Amino acid sequence: MNTIIALLIGAAAGALLALFIYNLVQRVVYKNRKNEILEQARLEGESIKKEKILQAKEKFLQLKSEHDNYVNDKNAQLREVEGRIKQKENTINQQGAELQKKLKDAENMKNSLVGQRESLERKSKEYETLIGEANKQIENIAGMTAQEAKNQLMENMKAEARTEAQAYINETMDEARLNASKEAKRIVITTIQRTATEAAIENAVTSFPIENDEIKGRIIGREGRNIRALEAATGVEIVVDDTPDAILLSAFDPVRREVARLALHQLVIDGRIHPARIEEVVAKVQKQLEDEILETGKRTCIDLGIHGMNIELVKLIGRMKYRSSYGQNLLQHSREVANICAIMAAELGLNVKMAKRAGLLHDIGKVSADEPELSHALLGAKLAEQFKERPEICNAIGSHHEEMEMNSIIAPIVLVGDAISGARPGARREVIESYIKRLKGMEDLASSYPGVTKSYAIQAGRELRVVVGAEEVSDSQAEELSTEIAQKIQNEMTYPGQVKITVIRETRSVAYAK
Repeated sequence: MNTIIALLIGAAAGALLALFIYNLVQRVVYKNRKNEILEQARLEGESIKKEKILQAKEKFLQLKSEHDNYVNDKNAQLREVEGRIKQKENTINQQGAELQKKLKDAENMKNSLVGQRESLERKSKEYETLIGEANKQIENIAGMTAQEAKNQLMENMKAEARTEAQAYINETMDEARLNASKEAKRIVITTIQRTATEAAIENAVTSFPIENDEIKGRIIGREGRNIRALEAATGVEIVVDDTPDAILLSAFDPVRREVARLALHQLVIDGRIHPARIEEVVAKVQKQLEDEILETGKRTCIDLGIHGMNIELVKLIGRMKYRSSYGQNLLQHSREVANICAIMAAELGLNVKMAKRAGLLHDIGKVSADEPELSHALLGAKLAEQFKERPEICNAIGSHHEEMEMNSIIAPIVLVGDAISGARPGARREVIESYIKRLKGMEDLASSYPGVTKSYAIQAGRELRVVVGAEEVSDSQAEELSTEIAQKIQNEMTYPGQVKITVIRETRSVAYAK
């Protein structure tokens, strides 16, 4: 029993000893392991520390470089601004020096001018003194005073002017005597040519019917101001005489007469007749007439079956309605020529449409205001070519009076068609054409001068009224202009009798009350 107890006690003691030794060994092992871990942690901490220090140094160097670049840029900008400031300072200093120099020069010039003015005043007084002395010497030598000499000179000039005027009168009388026989023959022929007389009336005068003398008086206006305004606006001469219930509109241009007739018609119906209203109505009528001319041209082309024509040529065709050719209405004449040419072309197996087109356009040059030095045939060919008509048509137009060589097959057809349609007794017809051409030439001559806004030939070419702009031409220049135009007409044109040139200069002041 004791042995067992002793064994148990020994076993327990051995177990306790073994446990103690195990704990001791574990503590030693744990301590060693802890030291290893701490060492390893220290080493890793050192490594991380060195890495962070390197990163911090790199970041520092990067920031330092960026800062240095920023500082350098700012320094460069400051140096540039400083340079510009210095440049501006130099410019300002230079300008200041120049300004000072100019001020000094101006002061010197002022002093010089003051000296020159004093010298000029001195010389002027000396000149007046010398003139007075010279006049006294001349009076002593001539035995008369300056006023007496002036009066004698004026008398001599008056006598010379009277002599020149009398010479001009004698020259005019001699010219009248020389032209008397020729003019008498022309009047006799005009009287015999009854048809031509009717054509002349149709081409130059339009009668406007009125109801009573009260309307006639309103058309005339106070001191004739309404008639003057109407004549200035339309270029038509208004003839008011003792003819009952009618006034006459006289002008060689039928379009002007038609504008005046329609304007008068509207004014009489409206009842308000005064210069401002006249100008307004004339402008409105001109626009309406332009629209009617275009419509007439379009309707003519449609009636003849002609298509694709330029709008400007259509307008010229419409203007033919207000133009006469040798006593015959030009539009009617051109329509006849177109139909004759179409019939002849059909009989010969040629292009009917082309022949009809050329026949309609053959006299287109008569209604154009351009190139007055060209004949109407050549001008018509030029217009047709300008507006893209075919070469055969252009040649037919230009050669229908044999002024151009015929190189198309329809050219002789147009020539013959024009001769057939225009077959009339010819003496008076040429007089009418030359008369209209002369009046048109007078207007073009006056319009060629600078400052001229309008020009109208009236009184059958015996008077030319020229309207000038008040801003461009003065009163004295207006007088000189009338003399120059008269001289040029006298040198360059042929006309019977005398032509009176009237230059009209009007100043208008317009304001609006709002």
